[in-house]
Amino acid sequence: MRGRFDEQLAELNNMLIEMGALIERAISMATKALVLQDADEARAVIENDVVINEAEREIESRCLKLILMQQPVARDLGQVSTALKMITDMERIGDHAADISDICVDLSRQDYITKLDRIPQMAEAASKMVTESIDAFVKKDVELAQAVIARDDVVDALFSAVKKDLIDLVHEDANNGEQAFDLLQIAKYYERISDHAVNIAEWVIFSITGIHKDKRVF
Repeated sequence: MRGRFDEQLAELNNMLIEMGALIERAISMATKALVLQDADEARAVIENDVVINEAEREIESRCLKLILMQQPVARDLGQVSTALKMITDMERIGDHAADISDICVDLSRQDYITKLDRIPQMAEAASKMVTESIDAFVKKDVELAQAVIARDDVVDALFSAVKKDLIDLVHEDANNGEQAFDLLQIAKYYERISDHAVNIAEWVIFSITGIHKDKRVF
């Protein structure tokens, strides 16, 4: 019985890795659409969001079956429940990539009011946080999860810098306002992606230690 349960946990890990790859690809494609002003790439992200949603439903179903049929002990239950929490954040990351891409479709028809430097840096940092938070779960690596949480400060600092730069551009020329708002929205979505990566990392720590945000659960 235990052997079969361990096999199912391994399958669950593989499903999470696959969903992680989907959202990492969505972030990468959305960023490419932004930098290259590629409307087709942006539309592909929006269309592929349904695949991420389906992955969430499949993992949720697998988790519920494990709980109902295998009746896992507390620590195993922590791992399964963590997977349930993770996929909610992962699905939201996919949504944010689609949100970014939706704005990029409009921006593809405009000349940029400024050179894009910090927003792609945000994208790279946020994507790395997502990748490592999922790796931390699979590897049961508390230190890696803690590193993800610490790196959120980098994304927050970049967002503050982007916000200041865009405000300055609007002060220089009010005609920059509409695009500045769109670019600020994109930066905000990347910041939210990093926040979801932090959530995942916090649940990873819970699955390993039984402690969530300094509160012991099991």
